[in-house]
Amino acid sequence: MAKLEDELQQKNFTDDSQRLAVNIMYTFSWLNTMNIQRLKPFGLSPQQYNILRILRGQHPQPVTVNLLKERMLDKMSNASRLVEKLRTKGLLERRTCPDDRRAVDVLITEKGLTLLAQIERTEVIWEAKFKQLSAEDINILNELLDRLRG
Repeated sequence: MAKLEDELQQKNFTDDSQRLAVNIMYTFSWLNTMNIQRLKPFGLSPQQYNILRILRGQHPQPVTVNLLKERMLDKMSNASRLVEKLRTKGLLERRTCPDDRRAVDVLITEKGLTLLAQIERTEVIWEAKFKQLSAEDINILNELLDRLRG
């Protein structure tokens, strides 16, 4: 088990709350780096992957770019730019909304659905990281993180 102090080569923190904050940020960075590496062979960024998963969850219904912005994990992402990149890859379609010609509907394509299925077949290494925790540990950690944000 890798201790935070060893990873950062820092022996002391002001208090346990500071250690927790640093630990959460360090762990996010570690997970994000792993996520980037697992998506690289598929030519996707984590933000693009997030958009495709949102679209798959709504499939076959279209969604607006605003809904994508609301539901994305990374609130700082430029959803319009990401949608355009995914469109040029053939992973989604943009259509003018029939009810409001100013709005754009976004739909995942069959190619996008197939790519998500391919990615999920390779997630064994990703999932193995979480199998180091028991189901009880996972539930407790989820509850604690929800409470921290609450």
